[in-house]
Amino acid sequence: MKNFAPYRVHSRFKLDRLNPRATPFAQGSATAQFKHLKELALELDLLQNQLHAEGRRKVLLVLQGMDTSGKDGTIRWVFARCSPLGVGVTAFKAPSDTERARDYLWRCHAAVPAAGQIMIWNRSHYEDVLVPVVEGWIDKKEAQRRYAQINDFERLLVETGTVVIKCMLHISKDEQRTRLQERIDTASKQWKFARSDLETRKKWEPYQRAYQRALTATSTAHAPWHVIPADDKSQRNLMVAHLLIRHLKKMKLHLPPADPSLHGLIVE
Repeated sequence: MKNFAPYRVHSRFKLDRLNPRATPFAQGSATAQFKHLKELALELDLLQNQLHAEGRRKVLLVLQGMDTSGKDGTIRWVFARCSPLGVGVTAFKAPSDTERARDYLWRCHAAVPAAGQIMIWNRSHYEDVLVPVVEGWIDKKEAQRRYAQINDFERLLVETGTVVIKCMLHISKDEQRTRLQERIDTASKQWKFARSDLETRKKWEPYQRAYQRALTATSTAHAPWHVIPADDKSQRNLMVAHLLIRHLKKMKLHLPPADPSLHGLIVE
């Protein structure tokens, strides 16, 4: 069984001690890893189908990480075989005027999964305890207040039937430089590049400190954080897939019982 314990955030967890280049889940050749990921994608599809058919519980996958850490790629590869009928994706960007006119969790609550659904958040409510902290828009007291509010929000989701899975995709500064440069140099990828990414990169260390505080303050028994080494894309995808499958299996999902009135029915 895969060991997630070293990557689960606890009160004494230190982000800077976890190697983003580690590949604990990527073993064998690149071909073998790709084959394994396809097998996991098929297994995930079967479990997602059971969740959708059961129609009671929900799953929320939160993907958080620095620019180029692979949130889009994780979604593309891990959910490659899942039916879009039971999977949703919400990307949280800078809040609109409508969203800013309300509390910071308003837009998140509007995007929680429905019964029988896996909802994936590409970035999340954690942007509101990262960007404002680094930019100095909120003070330490307000940040602590928001950590508590987020914990309560996630507890509400869990107590109403949602399994919350939170993954911080941990990329190194060197790997980010490589990926940003690739976006600049590759015409087909330039649409993904924003000059603001370079300004954010200049604040790498403040963001790492903000992540450290946010992760340890909001990794709870009901909604723990896992830090995913993400320099290696196969490693990242395999680890997230294994974590999702583990949680779905723990749910002991069941298809609805057979309808006895259908026994012996012949379609003509």
